[in-house]
Amino acid sequence: METPEISIIVPCRNEESSVESCLQEIHTLIEKEQLKAEIILVDNGSTDATPALLQKLSAHIPELRVINEPVPGYGSACMRGLNDAKGTYLLMLDCDMSYDPSTIALFVESLKKGNALAVGNRFSEKIKKGVMPWHHQYIGNPLFSFLLRLFFGTKINDIHCGMRAITKEALATLKLQTTGMEFASEMIVKAAKHHLPIGEVPIQYRARIGTSKLRSFADGWRHLRFILLFSPLFLFFIPGVIAFGLGSISMIALYFSSRINLGGINFVVHPMFISGALMNIGYQLVFFAIFTKIYAMTHLRETSPRFEKLFGYFNIEKALICGGILTILGLGLYVYIFVKWLGVHFGTLDEIKNAIVALTITTLGIQTFFNGFMLSILGIREK
Repeated sequence: METPEISIIVPCRNEESSVESCLQEIHTLIEKEQLKAEIILVDNGSTDATPALLQKLSAHIPELRVINEPVPGYGSACMRGLNDAKGTYLLMLDCDMSYDPSTIALFVESLKKGNALAVGNRFSEKIKKGVMPWHHQYIGNPLFSFLLRLFFGTKINDIHCGMRAITKEALATLKLQTTGMEFASEMIVKAAKHHLPIGEVPIQYRARIGTSKLRSFADGWRHLRFILLFSPLFLFFIPGVIAFGLGSISMIALYFSSRINLGGINFVVHPMFISGALMNIGYQLVFFAIFTKIYAMTHLRETSPRFEKLFGYFNIEKALICGGILTILGLGLYVYIFVKWLGVHFGTLDEIKNAIVALTITTLGIQTFFNGFMLSILGIREK
């Protein structure tokens, strides 16, 4: 067989009711359109009649290659097929007959026009009632697609579509790693973070044959978790800045005022504990954002020239100095309070405000000190 131009990857697990129809449909299209294509079916541990059917089909479909992937998971199956593919253009579609192979040419055309990744959009046409679960159609998919557009600037409206195509060159760049359903999100997120052009292909979504393997809430959480982990700006930095800002403003206001009246409620001293907590929590969240960014740069090969320049000014020595200064200031304030307490012979002392400020500054100093070590550890690049 000559080297294929298109590799069609079909992940499969226990699809005895649809696998034959799916592969025959793809085979018919290849012959009709005279495509230079191969079909790679990845059996992900089927325990039904699927393996026997595949053995029979292999004798009648010359472009079909069946490979086994023992590690369970949608991402594992897809990556096994993608890595074994010989084509320049790599297309994935599910084995449940929900996608129409006749649109394969549209995906290849999108890649030939310059897109590195082409993702199907099932919402471009009205989905027939009952074809897609309502919570996927109206809640999960629109929500996650919106989050990707918001966090990563993509223009994709259907991030979970199982029919998509990618160039072999782009695949090598992305270095995909996830093994589960979140693989669909990882592919788009990493393509966006590498500034690769992403196209969208309108497709029709058909009723699947057989039982769905998707676990709505568990797999939905895996998608959300991955999206959040790759967007430290929204997960850590923005909440951290807001918390630290609110804590700082309220701390200063309460420290220099005898009381603050809001809605008829008098706030005197004790709310300063909350202010201090907000400052410390916010400060650490900002550092978490920095940790995540540095890890992505040193271990996931993400690039950020501005951040690298900023990180160049901040090293472990400066962190230790800043942390040490803050810690000394906080402890110095504690010494001041203790001396005043000695002055009244360990009697009654009204130094709650200064004690809260000392506690906050000392904690911020210790955080800075040890965060500097953590930054240095994460800053070690993998070869």
